[in-house]
Amino acid sequence: MFKKILVPVDLTHNELGAQMIKLAKEIGGDSAEIVLTHVVHDIPAYAAVEISGEILDKTHKWAKAELEKLAKDNGVSGPADLRHGSAGSAILEAATQHGVDLVIIGSHKPGMADYFLGSTAGRVVRHAQCPVLVMR
Repeated sequence: MFKKILVPVDLTHNELGAQMIKLAKEIGGDSAEIVLTHVVHDIPAYAAVEISGEILDKTHKWAKAELEKLAKDNGVSGPADLRHGSAGSAILEAATQHGVDLVIIGSHKPGMADYFLGSTAGRVVRHAQCPVLVMR
């Protein structure tokens, strides 16, 4: 049985997030800790100079609030972890830092280059130090 499960959530696809949380609860049972994480992509420097710090701050506050709401609405009492950077790298870093023993990740409609898995899910599958379950 898994004791700590990481569920990376794309907040633009909350319905998949809720499904992944439900699966994490089924797999982990009542004793498992579920850690939700969302990654805010870094804005390239050439674009960041055109965006005010206030807008970026509001975006981060919105993402944190949405992640916490998703956790509350789905009965998750574990941490809501907001990260910045490349999604694949940030998810792998979160898995290591939280010491999880399973990652449940969603895969969106892939492009031709990554037909079987989305690029983020594929990166996590290839590099994670623990089992990874991919949901579609």
